[in-house]
Amino acid sequence: MSNKNQLSVKNLDIFFLSVCGSGFFPWAPGTFGTLVTMPFLYALGLSGAPFFLFIPFLVIATAGACFIADYTQRKYDLHDPSWIVIDESLGIATTWLFLQDQSIIHYVVIFALFRFFDIIKFWPATYFDKDVKHGAGTILDDIVSGIYAGLSYLALISLGVI
Repeated sequence: MSNKNQLSVKNLDIFFLSVCGSGFFPWAPGTFGTLVTMPFLYALGLSGAPFFLFIPFLVIATAGACFIADYTQRKYDLHDPSWIVIDESLGIATTWLFLQDQSIIHYVVIFALFRFFDIIKFWPATYFDKDVKHGAGTILDDIVSGIYAGLSYLALISLGVI
């Protein structure tokens, strides 16, 4: 018997995976989850701390998200539900590591690139999305999309497009 009717942001796993409930936004929850993360990344960028200091946090958060997503999806008998948006938050944070400029236009560009790659899912993101089950599959396809978006952003910088 499924426990899907017990989903509530009062449960810490649901609260974390839905990024404080933002994943329950009725339209485009992945885009909304990404958008909710942007002000935090902007504030971190303005702090002046070197981005490489954020890498250990991102690695630990990604590993934790894989574990919690795996546990929760098994507990509620789910497969990559749309309300899990921590993967979008971690994916855009991965793209943010490539950021070269704190201007708003650069944030708009990384947002658009990340959403593009998250929706299109080029290999190996498709592998994680389709073939890796539960937690790791749910989370890691967005990390790969974040890397693709970051590299594309750097290419646009190198070409002088932005």
